[in-house]
Amino acid sequence: MKPKEISLSTPLKEEMPNEGKVVTIEPESYGDAHVGTSFETPVVKGAFKMSDKKKIEKISGHFKSIMETLGLDLSDDSLAGTPNRVAKMYVQEIFSGLNPKNKPKATLFENKYGYREMVVEKNITFYSNCEHHFVPIYGKAHVAYISTGKVIGLSKINRIVQYFAKRPQVQERLTIQIAEEMKRVLKTPHVAVVIDANHLCVSSRGVNDTNSETGTAIFDGKFKDEITKTEFLNFINSNN
Repeated sequence: MKPKEISLSTPLKEEMPNEGKVVTIEPESYGDAHVGTSFETPVVKGAFKMSDKKKIEKISGHFKSIMETLGLDLSDDSLAGTPNRVAKMYVQEIFSGLNPKNKPKATLFENKYGYREMVVEKNITFYSNCEHHFVPIYGKAHVAYISTGKVIGLSKINRIVQYFAKRPQVQERLTIQIAEEMKRVLKTPHVAVVIDANHLCVSSRGVNDTNSETGTAIFDGKFKDEITKTEFLNFINSNN
């Protein structure tokens, strides 16, 4: 079942556990509460009709205005090209996963060996950006599946992780999107995803906590079995 979507334009009334009180969470606080989100990345209708060239042009102009508002001197050699560099970076690199045309094509192979145990790709490095503050999230993803007939090229697992990471994200959604794509591509319910990440919106601003990490996990199909789940967790936590 698709998770319920919550509008970001109106205050959210939330009941406090064990207290019977209802508090109002204003839209600007949704990010820290991680409630104003959904399974799908929120994009407007027709978001990809505009060419990348046009997007870069528009973003460059907007970012130039931001820099000028901050009081920066764009006639300085060091800053003159920054608006265009940032615009290209947004469209062609760190947010390129927004555009469906960049979705990786998964190469599948017949499971000729009859291998029926888990396949694990661990320590997949990824870089993303917090959609609440637009600052980096970085960490490691660990992905496993049990084949029901097909196997996937190992590098394609990395590409799936990178595709969904290269967009404004929340870690919970990133975990779900990777798991759902693995299940869709491989036509297997037996998928597990664990993500350990650092959020610069926590370490470089706000609470300024440089030591904490955030973990999320999904265990579906056979990975819901405690023995299989434990085997997977032991594997990704090993140093061998």
